[in-house]
Amino acid sequence: MNGAQVLSRAKDFLYKNARLLDRKRYEYHFEGGSNVEVVDVLKAYQNQDGGFGNALEPDLRCPQSQPVPTELALTIMEEVHYFDPHIVKGIVKHLQQITLPGGGVPFVFKNAKHYPHAPWWKTEEDCRPSINPTGKILGYLYKQKAFTDFCQEEWFLKNEQFTWDYLEHGSPTGYHDGIQWITFLENVPDTNKADKYWPALDDWLSRPGTIERNPLAEGYVHKVLDWCPVSTSYSRKFISDEEIHNHLQVLIRQQQEDGGWPINWHALSPGTELEWRGGITVERLRTLQSYGMI
Repeated sequence: MNGAQVLSRAKDFLYKNARLLDRKRYEYHFEGGSNVEVVDVLKAYQNQDGGFGNALEPDLRCPQSQPVPTELALTIMEEVHYFDPHIVKGIVKHLQQITLPGGGVPFVFKNAKHYPHAPWWKTEEDCRPSINPTGKILGYLYKQKAFTDFCQEEWFLKNEQFTWDYLEHGSPTGYHDGIQWITFLENVPDTNKADKYWPALDDWLSRPGTIERNPLAEGYVHKVLDWCPVSTSYSRKFISDEEIHNHLQVLIRQQQEDGGWPINWHALSPGTELEWRGGITVERLRTLQSYGMI
């Protein structure tokens, strides 16, 4: 199957099944669509407190603002190269309120339990800081230039110090931890300080088992193209051209009959599975595009 066929089948899947947000992402990346339109749709997920909820993260159905959906909003704006200043100001307002006394934001708030959610989206306390999503939130706040008045505010400095202290502990504990390290270190202005931590991260990334090398591995694992979704990804230097080629070939074969790509975890419901598959399908197409396959 050639690249045009892969893209055509995926487009059909997206327009049959995906959220408007992911259709607009597809249009931006593959049909000359507007990044402003992507972000305009994103605004619907933002709450009055400035944070994001409303099932922007499909397995977290509560309407209230949560840290990971707020991180995801920053990720989407970074993806389409448009940080809306009003959205960023709202996020800053929200982070001012949820930053913990010792720095860091939680992984999830306990109010999530009052709505349908995947098993990992629950907690009995709101006071435990987590590098996930604190690291990426800081990384993208550094990267964006739409609104920067907060950089010397106490809440922001506390989050910085929490992240530096966390990096002192040694190595990441898994994929979701590792990508927080990478995004933070790639964007932190103090590159001299960041240089101290790259060796520990590189050592961890090069260890057997950190990056799943088997393109046919099953279950909730993170393979070569999860670590290197685009050709310029930081982790690319730990992966051979042959491995990239093999994983790309398998990725194409994993496109399903309906044109979308599957998820590798248990979905909360049939509806959330389609929401996830829409987003994942856009991600898979972006990867294939980055490596010149479509």
